[in-house]
Formats: sequence, C-alpha cells, structure tokens
Amino acid sequence: MHIIFQTPRLTLRRFTEADAPLIFALNSDPEVLKYLHERTLKDEEDAGKIIIDIILPQYANNLGRWAIHINNSNEFIGWCGLKYRPELKETDLGYRLFKNAWGKGYATEAAKATLDHGFNELKLPVITGRAHIENIASLKVLEKIGMQYIKDEVVDGCPVKTYTISR
Repeated sequence: MHIIFQTPRLTLRRFTEADAPLIFALNSDPEVLKYLHERTLKDEEDAGKIIIDIILPQYANNLGRWAIHINNSNEFIGWCGLKYRPELKETDLGYRLFKNAWGKGYATEAAKATLDHGFNELKLPVITGRAHIENIASLKVLEKIGMQYIKDEVVDGCPVKTYTISR
C-alpha cells in the first residue's frame, strides 16, 4: 500500500486497479454525484476504466486522487487529492465521500492535509478548488481550508464557484 500521508483520523493512499469495487460503490450513488457532471457507473469494469484512464496516470506526477480510510477501522470513505488539468493549466483539489462520512469533518481534514502536501511536499504555487453553486457543504469545506473565492463560472458543464489558494 502506497500511503501518501496520514492525519489524526485518516490515511490517504494511492488507488490500485484492485480498488474498482470501491470506486464503483462510491460512483454508483446518485446522491454522491448529485452536483457533478458525471454519470453513475454501471459496473466494476466501468470503475476499473476510471482507475486506469484517469486516476493512475496522475500518479506519474505525484498528483492524483487518493483513497481515504479511517485510521481506527480502515473503512474506505471516499477520495481526496490533486489533479492537474492541462486544459485549464491548473492543479485542482477534489474530494468525494460516501454519504455516511458527510458532516463529520473528514472532507475538511483530508482537503486541508492535501493542500499542505501540495504546498510543502510538491511545492505547488497555486491550487484551485471548485464546487457546484448549490453544493453548500462542499463550498464550506473550501472556505474552511482557507481558499479564496475568485468567481462563478461553468466548468465541465456545471455552474461552479471557483476558489484558489497560493503557497
């Protein structure tokens, strides 16, 4: 297991191809995807393609979406991480958690640690975060971790609020 970092309650690690069932479970819940531009997955093969085509290539640059596990139970609760978006020329902070992990501070804890990792270990100059304009909980996470609101825009077909933070 390739651990990226740990927080007091969480461990973030790289995904592997064997994690297709985890991605499938997360991305097959319509409520989890409510504010995103993504469709629900139809099967684990679909999830495996996401891992191979989208998640794993980011690891070559030490970036990526990382699996989040609760330390005391090893329960998988979602992902958080950094992804380079060449079409926008930016590094994006993202996170996605199962509903049973919402409202417990896990997204904030993982996102804050991810920013620290991005600035202190990867020496990134700026990190961008976005959330759908109606996703109040996600917008609060971006604000709690110190990101500054920049503008409203449409990205990937979604109306979003864009935030950034600099090292």
